[in-house]
Amino acid sequence: MTIDAAISELSQVLGKRLSRSKSDLEIHGRSETHFPLTPPDAVAYPENTDEVRKIVSICARHECPVIGWGVGTSLEAHALALQGGVTVDFTRMNKVLSVNADDLDVVVQPGITREELNHELRATGLFFPVDPGANATIGGMAMTRASGTSAVRYGTMRDNVLALEAVLADGRVIRTGTRAKKSSAGYDLTALLVGSEGTLGLVTEITLKLSGQPEAISAAICAFDDMDTAVNCVIATIQTGIPMARIEFVDPAMARAFNLYANAELPEKPHLFVEFHGSEASVAEDILRFRELANDHNATGFDRATRPEDQTALWKMRHSAHYASQALRPGKRVLVTDICVPISRLAEAVEETRADIAAAPFPGTILGHVGDGNFHAELMFDENDAAEVKAVNEFSERMIDRALRLDGTSTGEHGIGAGKMNYMAAEHGDGWFVMAEIKRALDPQNIMNPGKIVRVN
Repeated sequence: MTIDAAISELSQVLGKRLSRSKSDLEIHGRSETHFPLTPPDAVAYPENTDEVRKIVSICARHECPVIGWGVGTSLEAHALALQGGVTVDFTRMNKVLSVNADDLDVVVQPGITREELNHELRATGLFFPVDPGANATIGGMAMTRASGTSAVRYGTMRDNVLALEAVLADGRVIRTGTRAKKSSAGYDLTALLVGSEGTLGLVTEITLKLSGQPEAISAAICAFDDMDTAVNCVIATIQTGIPMARIEFVDPAMARAFNLYANAELPEKPHLFVEFHGSEASVAEDILRFRELANDHNATGFDRATRPEDQTALWKMRHSAHYASQALRPGKRVLVTDICVPISRLAEAVEETRADIAAAPFPGTILGHVGDGNFHAELMFDENDAAEVKAVNEFSERMIDRALRLDGTSTGEHGIGAGKMNYMAAEHGDGWFVMAEIKRALDPQNIMNPGKIVRVN
């Protein structure tokens, strides 16, 4: 492996768009959570697919690692250069290439963020519904198979990506899928690449499904006396078939964090944040049915938000959860983890996790997209205290063991990266080794984001 030789050759292709400045390397070496600073050797800024092809081809020739980068909001070290190499930053590849309003789809470059995309779509009456909270790039969302607050109604990235263009480890450019809504033609390479975290190739173009802007939107928030009752209200809502657009849960610690961070004045109790999309009549009926269910579960403080500005404020608060959690213990590191379980096991999983946090030597919060059984824990620990570091890692292990025991998964949306590789064998058995065989077949030199998802050595 000759990284310096690769960088020398890349500089001739990219000129000033290949950076080795200390500040640039450090920006691309940071993680949103507890992983240490891990800068790459260089950062490349391509502007089109052909430049990405050249970057990958040069790096393959010199056995130099290649790591894709969107805006760096991933949570399991997905975009860190663990073995050095070249980070490919897609900031300059951020265009909408075509909007096909009649077919409800759009073709974009990977560097566009979800907020930028929806801004571009505002005059069409359409929007892209997947909302992980962070203003992530579409490429990063595809590579981590992201979902978020609206997945209960609109699905995850797996459900909303129709086709891809990708550069493979040997420099080949392939297209997977078409704009057709379905196909029975061969292996589903689109599904293979979505969620691959850049370990099989770099995506340079993405075709997405779009949804129509709803005629009416209404949101609400309500509190419950205990976590079990709140979660059971979620389960009852889903099983009743009320078409929720979002149904989010926060625990008492998270409510307290919102109060500290955003002056929210919430009672320190479990809360549900809900949203309904549809016609004026259907939204009014749905929110009435939900309120009846919430009342059956002794909900209090039912506060409905019908004005757009009130809805924006509500979801802005919810999306600030990561930073609000840090307000419970300022200046400490944060371990963020997520699991997903069948909806019938959700109450059990949440209650056990809450009890685990209560017994921990550090504060933590629970929140989640509980409409699909997915929730998160954020744990604020002292990285300079060996006992706390040990305790937080053991907590994470117990949470994953809990998910697998309840027929769930170690991650509902954060992905594996480097942070959760140790649990892949327990979840997938021999299937994990099949993943490694696919990786070796498509990337025999192991240059595409090495050290993530699978072990190939």
